[in-house]
Amino acid sequence: MTEHTDQEEGRRNQGPEQGPEQLAPMPTDWQRALAVVAHPDDLEYGCAAAIADWTDGGREVVYLLATRGEAGIDTIAPEECAPLREAEQRASAAVVGVSAVEFLDHRDGIIEYGLDLRRDIAAAIRRHRPELVITLNHREVWGPGPGGYWNTPDHRAVGRATLDAAADAGNRWIFPELIAEQGLEPWNGVRWVAVAGSSTPTHAADAGPGLERSVRSLMEHKAYIEVLTEEDPETYCRTFLTGNAQQASARFGGRPAVPFEVFPR
Repeated sequence: MTEHTDQEEGRRNQGPEQGPEQLAPMPTDWQRALAVVAHPDDLEYGCAAAIADWTDGGREVVYLLATRGEAGIDTIAPEECAPLREAEQRASAAVVGVSAVEFLDHRDGIIEYGLDLRRDIAAAIRRHRPELVITLNHREVWGPGPGGYWNTPDHRAVGRATLDAAADAGNRWIFPELIAEQGLEPWNGVRWVAVAGSSTPTHAADAGPGLERSVRSLMEHKAYIEVLTEEDPETYCRTFLTGNAQQASARFGGRPAVPFEVFPR
């Protein structure tokens, strides 16, 4: 049986009225979140609309970036690019109600998954004591199936390390130097790790209330967007973000959505 025939058979077996599997609403019984990604703009392309809505509701969100994005613009040397992209990230975060933005200074483009990265993220989890941890797609590809786009090593390393660090943060015998040197006691209060950009989402947040601010938030990355596209920056940002939110709406009751793959802890 060919792949095409398999797909047709699957559609017939579903029945004519059965739509796509619906995504569960994101948990709301939490107060503090830590968002851990590799680069400036990762959250703006992924889940800023959800974050805007959460901060509007009085929740606290902290951004932790593994790099300053210094290797992201070919025409600007890293030592000039890093402070520029850091400033753009802080301005971008402010648009969606986030005032705390931290950088780990791992090297952009060559982040290594390993103990150093896990330790740095675990330390931040202990320091900020979040109930929800957010990260970006840690899998090898973007999008479902064999036709997906290859994911970058930085995203894979940071996403995977974040999932591991959520457990590391609660075990006093893993990285005991965090207690001895920084006074960071274990934090076992992470209840979920939510992965944005996953090809296998399980949950979604309503993107509608925060969508306009997510567009403005992405537009704050002016230097990066100028070399990324020749389109009008607002048109580019709005088309990308509203398109993604509408695409996810079919699995979220018709509402524009930000999907996440949620791992309970």
